[in-house]
Amino acid sequence: MDRLYDIERVLPHRGTMRLIDRLVAWDEDSIAVELRVPEEGPFSHDEGVPAWVGVEYMAQAIAAWAGCRARAAGREPSIGFLLGTRRYDSRTSWFPAGALLRVEAIRELLGDNGLGMFRCRILGDGEELATANVSVFEPPDAMAYLESTQG
Repeated sequence: MDRLYDIERVLPHRGTMRLIDRLVAWDEDSIAVELRVPEEGPFSHDEGVPAWVGVEYMAQAIAAWAGCRARAAGREPSIGFLLGTRRYDSRTSWFPAGALLRVEAIRELLGDNGLGMFRCRILGDGEELATANVSVFEPPDAMAYLESTQG
């Protein structure tokens, strides 16, 4: 296992949009993070947090993995983009408030062009609650990429 960083050092999300609480483990091909489902927040309802938010939990786990790799190489984490998901399958409609979730992501593909695909899952009490394949893009220069799309 590689060095464990504080989540704030590897994940660019801030405030209520940082949904991941803690880095558990990571290596060159995978990451595991944890979060406590909040009682209050931008996605919270009486039933908890809707299961579709699990896609963002997965995306933030991948962002944390990329941030860990950047830190290990002596660089600052950069901005990446969630392109989409395939086969998001959730065995629940809601993640209950207060539940401790573990989100795991395993790199399946990562091209030199910054395109990647990860196999992800969300666990609660050791039970698999959701799975998906998540596609992401981390351009070499995120700001230049954003500016090029503004035309």
